[in-house]
Amino acid sequence: MSSFTDRLRAAAPPSAVAAGLVAVTVGVTSSAALVFTAAKAAGAGPAEIGSWMLALGVGLAVTCVGLSLRYRTPVVTAWSTPGAALLTTALVGVPMAQAVGAFVLSALLILVTGVTGWFAHAMDRVPVPLAAALLAGVLLRFGTGLFSTMHGDFALAFPVFALYLLARRLAPRYAVLVALAGGVLASVLTGGWHLAELRVSLARPVFTAPEFDWRTLVGVGVPLFVVTMASQNLPGAAVLRNSGYDVPVSPLMTWTGAVNAVLAPFGAFGLNLAAITAAICTGEEAHPDRDKRYAAAVWAGVFYLCVGVFGATVASLLTAMPQALVLSLAGVGLLATIENSLATALSEKASREAAVVTFLATASGVTLLGIGSAFWGLLAGVLTSVVATAGRSAGQKPPTPAPAPAPAPDSAPPHSATGTTSTTRT
Repeated sequence: MSSFTDRLRAAAPPSAVAAGLVAVTVGVTSSAALVFTAAKAAGAGPAEIGSWMLALGVGLAVTCVGLSLRYRTPVVTAWSTPGAALLTTALVGVPMAQAVGAFVLSALLILVTGVTGWFAHAMDRVPVPLAAALLAGVLLRFGTGLFSTMHGDFALAFPVFALYLLARRLAPRYAVLVALAGGVLASVLTGGWHLAELRVSLARPVFTAPEFDWRTLVGVGVPLFVVTMASQNLPGAAVLRNSGYDVPVSPLMTWTGAVNAVLAPFGAFGLNLAAITAAICTGEEAHPDRDKRYAAAVWAGVFYLCVGVFGATVASLLTAMPQALVLSLAGVGLLATIENSLATALSEKASREAAVVTFLATASGVTLLGIGSAFWGLLAGVLTSVVATAGRSAGQKPPTPAPAPAPAPDSAPPHSATGTTSTTRT
């Protein structure tokens, strides 16, 4: 019996299971509505929307579980949230078959970036402090959300925070799990759940043969690829790098692109590396041993599969869940990651200004040309670093030659070749 218990704890550490559950909860609740809206923009009915959720859930399960076990690294994937936001307007009036063709193109372009390795080459050139500042900027709104939620839902958010602090002192491995249990209990007691909207149903796959219309490919497929790479894969790779996981990025791009291309006809519009939810699974709360935190990503994949299979049910459940609970759990789950990111970003004095610019620009949430603030924040930081480095180089003067030593006075004792003073007198 004890051996079975040991195997169960090794395969399903409570802290890792909790981290995976929180990651999926945060990821789905923050953007599921965008997925539904994007699907409806392309004319999808209830069956097609269920198929979209099923395809996305299966794709995330395959990539989370497969890549995490392959590299023994917490590789968390997600659907493209900025991509879904783009599709809510870009797919209006576009036939579903042409929309699927755009999904296939975007997926194949991501696959090409992995095969050619150019994305990994670009990431290698990003200084570590700037990557850390980028991550801190992405996560800032979730950290502040923990406390801004207390303004309207103090009875729910404060117990989550208080229980987290208490568990961090008494049982650090289970801090997020304790906060989750306390938050659920507080939300039930305060009547925050709307279970009247809950309904149970299974999703079924609906295949749509892709059509490749050049106008849709250029107007939807290419922009979807750009925002997915710049707003999702870039900060996602930064999360892994900043957490100390030296996993090759190119195979991650290759496999996410390949799985995305296979599932695109069923509604998988975009699969990519996760950033915010990945940070939950790479932190200390997921597991005290960083070499075993991949279990959190594996469990995230399992929960994503459940999301896909019970797509409509999960959607109604997430609608019933209090938003304050989601924001509070995300806040406590990311505190340690934000702390480590800021410490790394400001660790080197030479790059401190560029790191601050990256952090502020990313945290601003600015969106230009349909591309999110993660890309522009990194670009602003790199530009600041280049200008600062050029300024320091231009301000440095060539070293002035040292003046020749003055001749020793005649009364000074001569020195021998060995550096000893001669005592001979004439």
